[in-house]
Amino acid sequence: MTRTPRRTLLAVLLGSMAARPALAQQVDIARAATFIQATGEEMVAAINATGVPLAQRRERVAGILRRAVDVENVGRFILGRWWRTATPDQQAEYMRLFEEVLIRNLSARFGEFQGVRFALGRAQARTEEDALVNTVIERPGSPAFGLDWRVAEVGGQPKVVDVIAEGTSLRLTTRSEYSSVIARNGNSVEALLVAMRQQIRQLASREGG
Repeated sequence: MTRTPRRTLLAVLLGSMAARPALAQQVDIARAATFIQATGEEMVAAINATGVPLAQRRERVAGILRRAVDVENVGRFILGRWWRTATPDQQAEYMRLFEEVLIRNLSARFGEFQGVRFALGRAQARTEEDALVNTVIERPGSPAFGLDWRVAEVGGQPKVVDVIAEGTSLRLTTRSEYSSVIARNGNSVEALLVAMRQQIRQLASREGG
């Protein structure tokens, strides 16, 4: 049998790899930055709208976040391996509760009082698949703080897949918290759903609605 020289074999292998299309499209940093800029300005405009009742302003901000965040994939990532053990009814309720918790928490970071300001900072590639866009939020009576938005292309559209505050990833922190709740309660997904319902009640009570 004729042996193929090792150098020739290596050349063929490298050539075939180069000919394949990349599995992940290079992230468009400018597109990600523009998306966050537009989203942030839209939220600030909703919060600062004059003559609009607080409940209506909250709902406008919630609607913007629902469009901007990849809620389904983030939610499934956070539940992790427990997604497979949950029943279809539990999966559906989890996604509904998760969206409400997420939107309420993100909305709270912007505040409710008029005078909120939003500034875009540096945007950079995080991996080939996503970018990190830095922003600074200023609220009346509070120190300015930074929020980093991790943006990826989902279905051909830029979407937020994580929010990082003071170096802490929202989705990684939440994943750890949810997993702990389930593990402490005999690997019960239902126990997490009970805790999430309680969390939503507390958030609603704190917000007055």
